[in-house]
Amino acid sequence: MTESALAAEIAAGVRSGAVSAVRVIERTLERIARLDPKLNAFTKVMPERALKEAAAIDARRWQGEDPGPLAGVPYAVKNLFDIKGVVTLAGSKIDTEHRPAAADAFAVRRLHDAGAILVGALNMDEYAYGFTTENAHHGVTHNPHDLARVAGGSSGGSAAAVAGGLVPLSLGSDTNGSIRVPSSFCGIFGLKPTYGRLSRHGSTHFVASLDHVGPFARSVRDLASCYDAMQGFDPLDPVCSDRPTEPVSEGLERGAEGLRIAIADGYFAPSGTADAQEAVAIAAASLGAARNVTIPEAARARAAAFLITATEGANQHLADLQRRPDDFDPTTRDRFLAGALTPAAWLVQAQRFRRWYHSQVLALFDGVDVIIAPSTPCPAPLIGQEMMTIGGTEMAVRPNLGIFTQPLSFIGLPICAVPVHRPGRLPIGIQVIAAPWREADALRVAFALERDGVAAAPVAAVA
Repeated sequence: MTESALAAEIAAGVRSGAVSAVRVIERTLERIARLDPKLNAFTKVMPERALKEAAAIDARRWQGEDPGPLAGVPYAVKNLFDIKGVVTLAGSKIDTEHRPAAADAFAVRRLHDAGAILVGALNMDEYAYGFTTENAHHGVTHNPHDLARVAGGSSGGSAAAVAGGLVPLSLGSDTNGSIRVPSSFCGIFGLKPTYGRLSRHGSTHFVASLDHVGPFARSVRDLASCYDAMQGFDPLDPVCSDRPTEPVSEGLERGAEGLRIAIADGYFAPSGTADAQEAVAIAAASLGAARNVTIPEAARARAAAFLITATEGANQHLADLQRRPDDFDPTTRDRFLAGALTPAAWLVQAQRFRRWYHSQVLALFDGVDVIIAPSTPCPAPLIGQEMMTIGGTEMAVRPNLGIFTQPLSFIGLPICAVPVHRPGRLPIGIQVIAAPWREADALRVAFALERDGVAAAPVAAVA
């Protein structure tokens, strides 16, 4: 078993006794110590907890008990998830003054129950407000495929840790694209479930009406297994659905069979995004998808998402913005201040539009099951890069990396981020978009692309 084995391989080895969970964690900690100084993916590593949990997994197996479907699998979480006894940073300086968390987040508890082993917390944009993880307090997270480039954000540490082979699984959050953007830049799989499918309890909110939590992995099977382990109703998250859970791991082999797949055109196919459009074309050809659909008013949806994000986010941090503005990351602070000054009438109009837009997009799924679209307009930009040109228009990098993700998270659809295999070139990914509660459809399409060699997430050769 290699240092960077997939989660399914690790779990099978631990469950069979071919390798001990303790040995898996020792190797993982060694790899983190060797490679993370180059990546800066972790803000905290927890060897004592990890080795204790690993020993407990081994003891359960020796006693003839089931150690769980993810037995011995190391994972790490974006540092906005509560970890018992650890201060939840949410990428900030201000929150370092908070008391340590009294309990693990719901998602962390679910993965623990499945036998997975938490090894640490991961870097992110401050309060999840960004697409690059160039964090003024905790440093820049580097892309494992090219250390001079960003890993994406706001879950940049989560994506870099998986792409670099430090851990096979990680957790992140997605408000406007914070799972899908770093998945695209780092060349891995990610899943933003339906809004309300997975509990967010024990995680720091950015924008409660838009926030999702979800996993990253280097294979679709690993992604689905992690998602399945986290499912379950949680009354402590007011938006967590009590719909019956629907395990997806066992249905992946069906692939895209019987699914009606379309390509998003119009807003999602602008000129000047050659890498993005190539990725979509490669996937569409493999799937035999020739039909186009137009997602109406996507540009307006993005504008509305911008307004709601800024105003809700600012409201949550208003007291600190008034008392201690200099303790924020300057780029985060300035956007929050703009949100705090947004006229209420604009927010009301954005919410009205949101309801209309939701109904219009859902109507598309009467005729199709899955829609594919680009994740990012380009591969990962350079660290510190301020401007880029898209479709002949020069624009700021940081706010515009989510041009394809923001109009979709705005209405809570389940989306699988899929890395398109382009040997010798920087990674870029696509979004596989499904109807609400149809995560299985998105994952089946992702599995078909992976099975056919169109999608792949190899471990990056960290320089």
